[in-house]
Amino acid sequence: MAKLRKGLLARFVNRRMRQYWSRAAAQAPRTELSELRRQRDAARNLRHTLDELTYQADSRLALPRIGSTAFPRPQGTDWSWRPQAWRGALPVKGLVAVETRTTLGDEVTLFHDCRVSELTLRQLRNTREADLAPFGLRLDVFQFDGSFLSLVVDLPQTACDGLRKRHLLRLDVIVEMEKPLEIFARLNVRHGPNTEQIVRELPLHEDKVMVEFDLAYTNLNEKRVEAAWVDLIFEGPQMNQVTIRDVTFCRVPRAAL
Repeated sequence: MAKLRKGLLARFVNRRMRQYWSRAAAQAPRTELSELRRQRDAARNLRHTLDELTYQADSRLALPRIGSTAFPRPQGTDWSWRPQAWRGALPVKGLVAVETRTTLGDEVTLFHDCRVSELTLRQLRNTREADLAPFGLRLDVFQFDGSFLSLVVDLPQTACDGLRKRHLLRLDVIVEMEKPLEIFARLNVRHGPNTEQIVRELPLHEDKVMVEFDLAYTNLNEKRVEAAWVDLIFEGPQMNQVTIRDVTFCRVPRAAL
């Protein structure tokens, strides 16, 4: 009985709130500015709360489970990660005519040098049985008058904590394309005033698309590691649709020689 009363009360309050904000929106062109300012601030606070509720609800109700970090890891892995864009619903789902340095979420940034952008980038729901990641990113490229196009993924601070030259950093990608193109992955590790870079071409012709970055061949100053990021560089992307179903990272110590 208590649950029933609580549910009826919640529906009543919800209905009254919807009526209040609907009436406020309809009257906004005629509302006094002082009252309109107060309503705007209240609406922004309410929207933040509702966005958080929606995010948490999606995280629990959608399949595969949003927020999932489940994926195969090599034996000995001491750090692993799936970026937010592939594990959680983003507040902004898609962008058109994407300008350079545009971010999608907190960790993914698109870079290009097109004079006229005919690029779209959006998050989509993975629904295939084989998908472990809840979401994917789809990049549509129409006419392309630039010389480079890259998607940058910023690694979290935990990737840098304890990073040593004896580590291998592994990148696994699930990617689909309308027509063949080349994709390169470039690891960047900033240590003090210097940045180490390692470039690998993704083996898109193989069933398992995976590359490893071996830090043993760098001049990494282990005591000064500050930040790391990976560029996914697309060669000849014009008139193509690229869907990145999943991106995961693992850090594994190399076997002692």
